[in-house]
Amino acid sequence: MKRLIIFGATDLARVAYIYFSRDSEYEVVAFTLDDAYVKEPALFGLPVVPFSLVQESYPPDSHEMFVAMGPKQLNRLRAEVYDRAKAKGYRLASFISSRISHCGEWTAGENCFILEQNVIQPFVRIGNDVVLWSGNHIGHDVTIEDHCFITSHVVLSGRVKVGSFCFLGVNACVRDHVTIAPGCLIGAGAVILRDTEPGALHAVQGTPASDIPAARIAGKL
Repeated sequence: MKRLIIFGATDLARVAYIYFSRDSEYEVVAFTLDDAYVKEPALFGLPVVPFSLVQESYPPDSHEMFVAMGPKQLNRLRAEVYDRAKAKGYRLASFISSRISHCGEWTAGENCFILEQNVIQPFVRIGNDVVLWSGNHIGHDVTIEDHCFITSHVVLSGRVKVGSFCFLGVNACVRDHVTIAPGCLIGAGAVILRDTEPGALHAVQGTPASDIPAARIAGKL
């Protein structure tokens, strides 16, 4: 089995440990955190290693890494750690559940976390560092760019494009051929019927969802 280090110790990291351990070709051998955040020596009986020293005990030529962080600052914190892990020479592993539904002819990049019951239709292109929580519908010819977080029961209709650094809340629905611009926060239950502006916040205030100025996005995630 391939040997894996998980960056993180929050709920997402704990969930990732279970999924990688039970439904992948990886053996999780350690966790790592930025040095100041290492409070406990072990998690699930595995060592928690300061990130500054991780390559000494778990070198990148024989280990891969998964960055298990949530969507804080619209995924920018996760993207920053993703870049630092690659700078150390690590290959970033992806988890793709064996219980997704697909017919082939789709691709996903590195450091993706794609959970069970996702329906992924042909010609979908998923970038790097994308989280697809459980139970989403990803329609044909959809493109999801890097560093996005899509929660659960989201519908992306055919030929939707989701720009980088976006967050889509539970039960959001996007009409076919719509482009979600980079840096958008789509609230839970939002219905998006037209292209969005970069950095926009869309919340449910009737259907379709209303636009809220990008300045309001500060502090939302």
